[in-house]
Amino acid sequence: MAISYQDSGVDVERGYKAVELMKKHVQSTFNQNVLGDIGSFGGFYSIAGEKMAEPVLVAGTDGVGTKLKYAFLANKHDTIGIDAVAMCVNDIVCQGAKPLFFLDYFATGKLSPETVATVVSGVAEGCRQAGCALIGGETAEMPGFYADGEYDIAGFAVGIVDKKNIINGNGIREGDALIGLAASGIHSNGYSLVRKLFGDNNNSHDLDRYDDRLKDKILNVLLTPTKIYVKSILRLISQVKVLGIAHITGGGFIENVPRMFPDGIGCKIQKDAYPLPPIFQILREKSELDDRQIYNTFNMGIGMVVCVSQKDVSTALEVLRANGEDAYLIGETIQGKGVTLL
Repeated sequence: MAISYQDSGVDVERGYKAVELMKKHVQSTFNQNVLGDIGSFGGFYSIAGEKMAEPVLVAGTDGVGTKLKYAFLANKHDTIGIDAVAMCVNDIVCQGAKPLFFLDYFATGKLSPETVATVVSGVAEGCRQAGCALIGGETAEMPGFYADGEYDIAGFAVGIVDKKNIINGNGIREGDALIGLAASGIHSNGYSLVRKLFGDNNNSHDLDRYDDRLKDKILNVLLTPTKIYVKSILRLISQVKVLGIAHITGGGFIENVPRMFPDGIGCKIQKDAYPLPPIFQILREKSELDDRQIYNTFNMGIGMVVCVSQKDVSTALEVLRANGEDAYLIGETIQGKGVTLL
């Protein structure tokens, strides 16, 4: 008796249906530079129209991490794809690169065409927010590898910048200003600790409870998608000399802000220079972490930090706010190393 691929748990028909369901979401991100359609072995993207003296490609890759556990619990899959895009495009724009295209990877034990199409709808929304095209991806059905109803998603983005305009932090000096851009929430980092504090199953009664401070159910707040800063950062770069940019991800302020500094430069951050979102106050209370520890874990309400000269602070704040960002002067660079919290 023949034993088929379907007998092993892989149903190619479900894969075909998933592709059909997600096609409209993918195509919604296409622009004149996308050549061909989904279904080829590779995605095509033309850079012939980029008017740059020395074009440099910048790539970044990431996943969503254990925040996915809350998507499974809530059976809400339409925003988690935004997180996947955000974690990649926010990284490459730190180098001054304009994202061109994105590819995703979705893996699960038993493929639900409707679920993967919903996830990809979020990926497409993230791409539209970032101004890039979703030109391909991979869907893998892996029986026995993932728990029922669970999946993983990751991806990568490729952007472009003229070599002379690369932002690498080399020009940062003592006394330069640090501007913080407000986060939409916890974003997609620190969720292993979040899950330890709040739980991640149906017995975690706090998750479905309305919280007066949050003005929402806790689970909804925990699933708030990562903010994508690409368009506002690119507009800022076009109008102000930006010396450095840091995406505040895993490791929080303590690890990420110094990544844009040259040797011999540190910084001081004024914690009260911006309003602390209530979710971080709750995390502080539940974890009982001190400042150094919690600012080394979460973004604490700031998703991006931009370094500019003091003379450019007013213009930078004006540009960022005009482009929808809640932006604050939160600190300055100093001689030394690392981050000093004040």
